[in-house]
Amino acid sequence: MRQPAPATEAAIPWQRGVAWLLFLGPFFFLSYGFANSMAASWQVRDALAYDWERHIPFVPWTILPYWSIDLFYGLSFLLCRNNQQVDRHALRLLSAQLVSVACFLLFPLHFSFERPATDGVFGELFNALAGFDMPYNQAPSLHIGLLVILWVRFAAASRGWLRVAVDAWALLIAVSVLTTYQHHFIDIPTGALVGLLCLWLWPEAGPTPFARARLSRSPRQWRLTGAYLLAALGAGGLGYVLGGAGLWLVWLGLALGLVALNYALLGPAGFQKQNGRHSLGAALLLAPYTLAAWLNSRLWTRAHPAPDLIADGVWLGRLPNAAAMEAGGFKALLDLTAELPAPRGNWAYAGLPWLDLVAPTAQQLEQAAACIDRLRRHGPLLVCCALGYSRSASAVAAWLVSSGRAESVDAAIAILQGARPHIVLGAAHRDALARLSPPPETVGGA
Repeated sequence: MRQPAPATEAAIPWQRGVAWLLFLGPFFFLSYGFANSMAASWQVRDALAYDWERHIPFVPWTILPYWSIDLFYGLSFLLCRNNQQVDRHALRLLSAQLVSVACFLLFPLHFSFERPATDGVFGELFNALAGFDMPYNQAPSLHIGLLVILWVRFAAASRGWLRVAVDAWALLIAVSVLTTYQHHFIDIPTGALVGLLCLWLWPEAGPTPFARARLSRSPRQWRLTGAYLLAALGAGGLGYVLGGAGLWLVWLGLALGLVALNYALLGPAGFQKQNGRHSLGAALLLAPYTLAAWLNSRLWTRAHPAPDLIADGVWLGRLPNAAAMEAGGFKALLDLTAELPAPRGNWAYAGLPWLDLVAPTAQQLEQAAACIDRLRRHGPLLVCCALGYSRSASAVAAWLVSSGRAESVDAAIAILQGARPHIVLGAAHRDALARLSPPPETVGGA
């Protein structure tokens, strides 16, 4: 009897995609139209535009790429290869709609330029657009938010010249929101932030940020949460007060707000770092913070940038770049940062994302010690964090104790201080190290 061919995950789950489209299509028009009609009833006249925008030309033919996003919206579901991809993609689109419509209702804006009259085919397309769209629903641009999500879907399925064409057309769609006189400039970066937020909320694979969320019980993490939250409010508030170019500070405020959320609720998972790299959404949303963290690491270690040999081919230092890995002859890297991307190259890599300025638990230290034992078999191993003074130092101390190379926590710290005097291990680090399981040869002794 002939057995049916087994289903493969590569098969396109088009029925699920169609089901989502049957929901998302009507929901788009209903929610978008509702926000438009509410703004019209409120007679909104507030606008946010820069003087230089008056020099942007009106280009009628760009209504074609502007409209094309509808086609890409539907086709995007055909690029999903399993049910999770379909659901995550749909939830990204739905989230962008919900966030944007909420902003339209809370902060309604009006497009302030008069669109020139257009005839012919392009004029008909503008007339069709005007049939359901009014000069409201500005910031954040839902068009741009959806474009970010759709571009990611199409770019992942494209290679070579096709990828170039996808990128070029996506850029043309982005520009068209200005040249069709549909949006002011401020709508573009705010729309992009919404799209990136949706990518972060619904990652391509693995658990979502809130899947394992739990409130921290650490007083130190709550103090750091408060500090980052105050900094986020300060940056966002200053950007709002300054206006103009100062509005870019809102991006910094959003990044710091996400960091605060990570310390309070999400933990290292909120940084979405896997195999040394952050997800696209996390990388771009957190870019201002990541840059500041990298500059801070270089500032603090400027007098001592090189790593230090601790014992038996295990080195301790700051997160290196690829050139430093090659120059040092390292064959393996253990990266304990959650906030910074790791270099890529021809070496063994393991990442254990730990929050900065937070002492690890004994379980985390034992996991790090086991990683060190495994990675050092490849050759010289660099154990690193942002500075090479705390997280990585505690991991190497755990390895020294658990492997029997140090008789006690104090002895391990003395070894580290002899090689790298600026290490910082506080009472919480010492307490976690003291809770480590004894080396195997001493178990059951005495």
